[in-house]
Amino acid sequence: MSTEVNEKVPLPTPEPVKIPWWTRGDTNAFFGLGFNILVNVLTLTGLMIGVVSVSPGDVLGTVLPALGVALILGNLYYTWLARRLGQKENRTDVTALPYGPSVPHMFIVVFVVMLPVYLNTDDAIAAWQAGLAWAFMIGVIVMIGAFVGPYIRKITPRAAMLGTLAGISITFISMRPAAQMYEAAWIGLPVLAIILVGFFTNVRLPGNIPVGLAALLVGTAIGWAGGFMDAPAVGDAVSDIAVGVPDQRFDMLFDGLKDLAPLLGTAIPLGVYNFTEAMSNVESAAAAGDNYNLRSVLLADGAGAIVGAGFGSPFPPAVYIGHPGWKDAGGRASYSLASGVAIGLLCFLGLFGVLDSILPVPAIVPILLYIGLLIGAQAFQAVPRIHAIAVVAAILPNLAQWAHGLIDNALAAAGTTANDVGMESLNGAGVVYEGLKVFGEGAVLVGLVLGTMVTFIIDKKFLYAAIASAVGAVLSFIGLIHAPEVAWNAAPEVALGYLFFGIVCLGYYFLPGGKESVTHDDSDVMAE
Repeated sequence: MSTEVNEKVPLPTPEPVKIPWWTRGDTNAFFGLGFNILVNVLTLTGLMIGVVSVSPGDVLGTVLPALGVALILGNLYYTWLARRLGQKENRTDVTALPYGPSVPHMFIVVFVVMLPVYLNTDDAIAAWQAGLAWAFMIGVIVMIGAFVGPYIRKITPRAAMLGTLAGISITFISMRPAAQMYEAAWIGLPVLAIILVGFFTNVRLPGNIPVGLAALLVGTAIGWAGGFMDAPAVGDAVSDIAVGVPDQRFDMLFDGLKDLAPLLGTAIPLGVYNFTEAMSNVESAAAAGDNYNLRSVLLADGAGAIVGAGFGSPFPPAVYIGHPGWKDAGGRASYSLASGVAIGLLCFLGLFGVLDSILPVPAIVPILLYIGLLIGAQAFQAVPRIHAIAVVAAILPNLAQWAHGLIDNALAAAGTTANDVGMESLNGAGVVYEGLKVFGEGAVLVGLVLGTMVTFIIDKKFLYAAIASAVGAVLSFIGLIHAPEVAWNAAPEVALGYLFFGIVCLGYYFLPGGKESVTHDDSDVMAE
């Protein structure tokens, strides 16, 4: 008599994949992200010199090298995170998070923080010091947010986070580049065509030339051949080259921190903005297949702002919108590090003035429009179809903030303000100025709250919708949203409106069927 013993044979353990250090897609993404950061650094250089009147020597010799240090260290860290995620999940297609100087903060630190100090003191150094203190506080607040952000992400619907991100991408990432393109459409449109065909189709250029490089070369050639650029400006820029060695500027930072109180009014809400935007960016990456640890990202973002401020840069770096775009372009773990190192070296060598004189802006900005298009589309593709309504709701506050900013800038260019023109005159011209201003204050947080409220209502989670509206009431009352500054009882009428919204939701919760929530499976998500 024989006895057979059935033993479970263990399955062979898959061998760890080898993650390549470079791929052809990395080359594509490198040129795309590199030109993206290049545009932003050129912009902040012009703002620092032209608006705050900091000397070109200080900007090229101190501010840009400080930014270069933060960019290299930050992108090195995000490359390591990508490789670690790839090894953990045994994948070779993980894309690193893009990282560079934050675009909204660029304008805020110049026009809201540094310019008022400069106008009051006629001292560019004092303005610079205030900017350093502000950037340092942003970093501290973001690092604090690293310990609450993951919990907020767990309870916030994806439609609210991606919708808010889409609002930023449509307004602040897409509209300005689109306008700059059409200022010289004969340069910008052929560049856009190369980018769209190269990144959205499988048609390759002869010799596998990287799409971003080809687009830049074609646009630059057209610009120079058509007389758009000025040859003498190149010589002037070469004479202004200033090689900069990164050096600590703790004395300037500490001098700025002595008068910290006036800076908190913008540092607190902008710090909150930073970690909520980072939260949305991480969610966007997760929707594209790369699920990063939010706390790790926020700690790095905060540290980057602090390190940059310590070396003399008032421009906080951050994880960029656009991870899905670089993933679709073929970017993997190393493209962001290459971009950070390349831009960092340009910062150290003081070559941004020369690049500004050589490269036509309409040849560079189409890459930003591409990113804006992709992020806007992702917000609708990665959520259930019925949640598209919530995505639109989350977009609207950023549209309001953008429109309000354009109105203010136009009035300032005319030498007046909205108060001088008068609300009655603006309303008579069809400009709902006050409503746009209130709706757009704290747009990122407003988008998250409004998108969350709408999502919960669509899913018949009326109790949760009431709680979300209560959060909106609290944030309005203390001025983090719908108010120009943080203050007690900052926007009482808006807070009351949110409370009434919550009461309506509670009423529906207690009606028959009000406790039967709706869930959606993956089959209801739009195909990408």
